Amino acid sequence: MLSRKYVIGLQPLLWSIFLVLLLYTILPTLTVRLLGLWVYKKKVARDGIALTFDDGPDPDFTPQLLDILSKYQIIATFFVLGSKAEKYPELIQRIHHEGHLIGIHNYVHWTNACMTPQKVRKQLKDSVAAIENIIGVTPIYYRPPWGIINVFDLFLVHRFRLVFWSLMVTDWRSHGGTERIKSKLLAKLQSNQIIVLHDSGQTFGANRDAPHYMLDALDAFLEICTLRRVTFLRIDTYLHLLQFKKRAPSRRTKKFLIFIWLKWERVFHWLFNIRPIDVDNQIFYSRVRKYHGKTIQLGSGEELNSGDLVIELHFNNEKLHQLITESDSMFQLAVQMKQAVKSFMPTLTQHVHFIPEKVKAIYGITMIHRGSKQLGFTLTELPKGIFSRVTQFYLKLLLCLLHPNGRDRLKMKSELLSPRIATISTQELCKKYAVSVELIAISEHAVPIS
Repeated sequence: MLSRKYVIGLQPLLWSIFLVLLLYTILPTLTVRLLGLWVYKKKVARDGIALTFDDGPDPDFTPQLLDILSKYQIIATFFVLGSKAEKYPELIQRIHHEGHLIGIHNYVHWTNACMTPQKVRKQLKDSVAAIENIIGVTPIYYRPPWGIINVFDLFLVHRFRLVFWSLMVTDWRSHGGTERIKSKLLAKLQSNQIIVLHDSGQTFGANRDAPHYMLDALDAFLEICTLRRVTFLRIDTYLHLLQFKKRAPSRRTKKFLIFIWLKWERVFHWLFNIRPIDVDNQIFYSRVRKYHGKTIQLGSGEELNSGDLVIELHFNNEKLHQLITESDSMFQLAVQMKQAVKSFMPTLTQHVHFIPEKVKAIYGITMIHRGSKQLGFTLTELPKGIFSRVTQFYLKLLLCLLHPNGRDRLKMKSELLSPRIATISTQELCKKYAVSVELIAISEHAVPIS
């Protein structure tokens, strides 16, 4: 049995692993699934049903599947594995010649959560090359295995259209047989769904004979759909009909997501020892740390160099959500934020006096930075790179989540939504927002602000 001391010693490592997984794959996957951002997973108009098939092609089951689709004159979308496409090019040719759409499902069936960004891109590059060599068409539709992505996959939306699903009937399992799959398909027949099925039982967690039951259930399902005159369309046709419009999350869903986000931030603050500057007015959270980055020329003539101590500011996003809700425009929001920050600056100045270390500057990253220069902050662009892109994605995601108009706001003057580093030297801070001698004298006998 593990000792308590050993378990306690493992806690920082376990927290670190959890944090990496949360930021790298869990949070991005939940975001795109719940908010429907940058992915296509469900229709918003009653134009028909989309049948999609993953994990093929398979030499035994894909020909039978194509025969069934041909029998009912239905076209579908196939998300194939690049390695199988290379192994069975004649099946890829048949899928294409019979009018079905071909997308990609990685080169092999590995989850993106367990791969580096470079590895994911190689999987996609090899898969695209395999399809192009067979049918001469470049696939642009992509479904990641198990519907799991990592944070860097969000940069793929410029090249690929991510397609998830709205109905999964666990057809990779043999348990329950044909009747179970058929009943689940029929239960959702009245709704316009993107249905995902699997024409291979060779992937991890699947039963080898499962496609037998899927094919029998599909045959019966399509016979009923034919009698009911149900329309089936390819994914690209869906997107064309919808003109790329997506369903906005409901108020209840958005409220829930905001609740989860703010709870997660509390955990984040606890993990990294980020504390409120004023417990009675928690507009800012902060921590003292060493600055790591390029040299920044401060307005006071000083330089902020790598290794200098800074107070890192974090805006209270609960307060930000309140300000956004009360604002009619981004301009009004900027004005309110400027007023809130300006009124808080003397408190921040007082906070600096209680820090025993020699702090060079106040430092923060923000996307709403209008009016910062008038408050004495120097604005600097983030150096281009992975950190800049991830930061910009995070801040835009936060704005999309907190702002009442969500994604529509991101489309308005998106060029202005660029994160900046805001810095002010402690020397300039104290000079510009010096509190009175009497207040400092009183503060020296007061309990320090935590």
